[in-house]
Amino acid sequence: MADCRLRKQERLCSRTLAAQLFEGGQRKSISVYPLRAVFLLTDTDAGAPAQLMVSVSKRHFKRAVKRNRAKRQIREAYRRNKHLLDKCLAAHQGRTLLIALLWLSDDLLPSAKVDEAVVRLLKGISERV
Repeated sequence: MADCRLRKQERLCSRTLAAQLFEGGQRKSISVYPLRAVFLLTDTDAGAPAQLMVSVSKRHFKRAVKRNRAKRQIREAYRRNKHLLDKCLAAHQGRTLLIALLWLSDDLLPSAKVDEAVVRLLKGISERV
């Protein structure tokens, strides 16, 4: 059985890698309502084959409770479906895939819709890398 945990090494915490993701010219993005994925395959080996960053803007939800709920839904959906990236990551050993999942909607959505969006995003990422 695949590892279904979301470990510390799989979280994008490095400011330099985050800056590289958003400022780099080779980054790509895919949008599937209510999410947008920005991703970049880097040559650095950051300890995990893929690293994830989740962002829900204060512009969409003023209250932290709602922002935290949306982030929790995204992280849970990614944790359950990260196996969709396995083939893509196996082909790029020694490199790291940086992924940022950004919330686009002004409304909270059911977890099933968020899960469906994350699955479509991960499939799209694996095709384009």
